[in-house]
Amino acid sequence: MIFHGTEVRQQALTLLRGGTGNADVARRLNVPLGTVGYWKHMDRAKRGECPGREVPVCPRCDGRELDMPAYAYLLGLYLGDGHIVHNRAMRVPSLSIFCTDTWPGLVDACVDAMQSVIPGNRATTVQRKGCKEIKISFKHLPCLFPQHGPGKKHERVIALEAWQQEIVDAHPWKFVRGLIHSDGCRITNWTTRLIGGERKRYEYPRYFFTNVSDDIRLLYTNALDRLGVEWTHCTRAGRPYNISVARKASVALMDAHVGPKH
Repeated sequence: MIFHGTEVRQQALTLLRGGTGNADVARRLNVPLGTVGYWKHMDRAKRGECPGREVPVCPRCDGRELDMPAYAYLLGLYLGDGHIVHNRAMRVPSLSIFCTDTWPGLVDACVDAMQSVIPGNRATTVQRKGCKEIKISFKHLPCLFPQHGPGKKHERVIALEAWQQEIVDAHPWKFVRGLIHSDGCRITNWTTRLIGGERKRYEYPRYFFTNVSDDIRLLYTNALDRLGVEWTHCTRAGRPYNISVARKASVALMDAHVGPKH
């Protein structure tokens, strides 16, 4: 290992403070580029120019302002296709939401919502088979999503706390949009009708929301009721499973505030 004296280091700092680039300083003084970078970092830190990364605080514990529209949307995504991982091997819990590769716009919207709800932390995207896993870590994720718990969501009670319900009531379309973007879809149904003796094809749009959890479906239909959207249950094996929105006026409302996935 080569040690550089104080004089060489001071020459380097003088050049760096004067605006000379790291690579030029390394060449002039025959010092490794990494060493120059380290000297520059330590000098800036000593002078208070490197305050360090801002540690995000919790809106529930510390009273930080919460981006409520973004939270309502992210809550919908979490209830549909999200989960929180927190085990002994992980110092900080991680929120993961899965989005199919077919809809890149949803991936961008998820990343934006995560970083708006938890400013200061960066959401990352991991490619999985046929989908992307969008992840963000934050110590206080269980505070933001108290529905987190052991086991599958449909095997335990899922109920919003009072403060979450207030946010959903204030931003119901964001919540509905998050649920549709996770476990819903907009499709075009078709049927045939006999008109003037000729059978013609008739197409109409329809929204579906599919979730095994009775509680999550109820949260969705409660939001639809508040918004004046008419819906019906579609069953599978005799049990409620799909929520359908098919009436023209209600579909028009959904189109105006949710729209097709992209």
